Amino acid sequence: MSATNRIDARFAELRAAGRAGLIPFLTAGDPDPAWTEPTMHALVEAGADLIELGVPFSDPMADGPVIQRASERALAKGVGLRRVLGMVREFRTRDAATPIVLMGYLNPIEIFGLGRFAEAAREAGVDGVLLVDAPVEEAGPLRETLARERIQQIFMAAPTTRAERLARVAQAASGFLYYVSFAGITGADRITLGDVEGRIRELRAATAVPLAVGFGVKEPAQSAAIAAFADAVVIGSALVERLAEASDEADAVARAKAFLAPHRAALDAARSARAA
Repeated sequence: MSATNRIDARFAELRAAGRAGLIPFLTAGDPDPAWTEPTMHALVEAGADLIELGVPFSDPMADGPVIQRASERALAKGVGLRRVLGMVREFRTRDAATPIVLMGYLNPIEIFGLGRFAEAAREAGVDGVLLVDAPVEEAGPLRETLARERIQQIFMAAPTTRAERLARVAQAASGFLYYVSFAGITGADRITLGDVEGRIRELRAATAVPLAVGFGVKEPAQSAAIAAFADAVVIGSALVERLAEASDEADAVARAKAFLAPHRAALDAARSARAA
């Protein structure tokens, strides 16, 4: 990997092209561990700019029922952190450019060993780590250890984030800042775009890193609307739910492409309309 993190490089490319980033989330190992890496490639072919790869965990407190069930299915198939890193390593044999962010919880990393994890993640080709239960106030050693391996810790902000805490998050942020569109769990239906847009405009004054919006994004029209004021859109539960119904690898690949391509088309159409 070059000295420039893939996340930074990709957002620089997006800015230069005037494009909004599309970041799909899938749970590693669900619905079948053998299908994860082909599905990741399918998402890139359908227009993904970055991929969030969920590390299955037994107590995913920030996730709604769709991702909780996906984690349970993956864990039942023996998918843990070590296997997830193996999936990333396999993905890198065909794709050296698409940034990969592992999303999950701190406990599996602590069991693995922080230093050993950072080194193994870098060797596998991981570019960022988003840990729901590793807030900025407690993330110093983790962030520093990851940074030594040129891995960025991605932080989150939410409607309930107070101004003084937001300042700390903004100062520590690298890669991109993930704005949670509402206070709650993933997959709910409470996104109000006007409120999100106002909050993103406030965040612009607090940080120079790109801003991605997720939680509750399901339809291409939502993605296009968010792209008018955010740097990237994150789509998780709706995709995970679609993949859960796949019957085999080919079906999973087809479902991934069929789901994501309309979001990419909507983002690009919105860009063209704004440029006209």
